[in-house]
Amino acid sequence: QVQMVESGGGSVQAGGSLRVSCAASGGTLSSGAMGWFRQGPGKERYFLAGINASGTITYYADSVRGRFTISRDNGKNTVFLQMNSLKPEDTAVYYCGLRPTGSISTMASSYDYWGQGTQVTVSS
Repeated sequence: QVQMVESGGGSVQAGGSLRVSCAASGGTLSSGAMGWFRQGPGKERYFLAGINASGTITYYADSVRGRFTISRDNGKNTVFLQMNSLKPEDTAVYYCGLRPTGSISTMASSYDYWGQGTQVTVSS
């Protein structure tokens, strides 16, 4: 059974940067697409960025394109989200998802495995 653990969240002032990571165990990430999502209180899980299995194709939501960068290290079974120019509206719990088959999807329901989430708080 694949287990995924996010880390690297925290508190930062607007304009700052954070990098969140997602490490997998009990399986390999290398064959699946990965996605980063976030979820605010009382809201649905929202797609931010996706990367294909080989790391050669990425896709971003309009709200984060140019500020966030997704990458992966299949040798370390880890995917990253570098977040720059953070805004208060980026405050949420950030989740990584693994889609073992298929390409990048913006739908949370397409991902089979999830981490527990990591809190990101951006203050003004």
